[in-house]
Amino acid sequence: MIDYTQGSGKQYHIQVGQGEIGEYVLLPGDPKRCAKIAQYFDNPVLIADSREYVTYTGYLDGVKVSVTSTGIGGPSASIAMEELVKCGAKTFIRVGTCGGIGIDVKGGDVVVATGAIRFEGTSKEYAPIEFPAIADLDITNALVQSCKKANAAYHAGVVQCKDAFYGQHKPDELPNHIELNRKWDAWIRLGTKASEMESAALFVVASYLKVRCGSIFLVVANQEREKLGLENIQHHDTDIAIKIAIDAIRTLIKQDQAV
Repeated sequence: MIDYTQGSGKQYHIQVGQGEIGEYVLLPGDPKRCAKIAQYFDNPVLIADSREYVTYTGYLDGVKVSVTSTGIGGPSASIAMEELVKCGAKTFIRVGTCGGIGIDVKGGDVVVATGAIRFEGTSKEYAPIEFPAIADLDITNALVQSCKKANAAYHAGVVQCKDAFYGQHKPDELPNHIELNRKWDAWIRLGTKASEMESAALFVVASYLKVRCGSIFLVVANQEREKLGLENIQHHDTDIAIKIAIDAIRTLIKQDQAV
């Protein structure tokens, strides 16, 4: 492979080098969310700000941890994970937002992904479509435990991942509307909890790279509740999902140290 860094020692896209991050990394999509997450670290330091990738490193319970934004969608998320693993990262928690699909999934709730529907393109370049996109069990259990500890309204289950945000929100206006609506109906019938854009790629890439990955999301709103005339209040403050992810990292650190 060509060394696009020309010997700089930094990963080409994220501009991070060996020793600059921890083994535990939180992955928000929004670069602006990184500073918010880093406030929960002890002694956070801005490591890099390159393209959609912002990285801070600090400590939790004396252990080095990091946060790196991935931007929107599977392609940029897979690049972040590939390059972070080269820098020493081994455990990832995606902290993001989603739209509810299940009728009981309300704005302001959180969703813990147990697996993801691969309705996107990135994961197909890593694995045949028959291979499942599954979250790491230890991370999933830690996130659920943290949800319970926080008394958060949470849902654990399968999420759908797509590449086109507007394919979800205005399918009838798109040329491919028949397939989009047919598959959306299938997700509903199968009990899918929510829709987002990164976890399918991250779970499959994590399987390939032999690292751990899980996901938690704030539910912004639920278009299915809107269609039925049910209450559908929007929520945009991701703090509850961040706090749960931070607590889960602490749990994982303790578990790993006890081995």
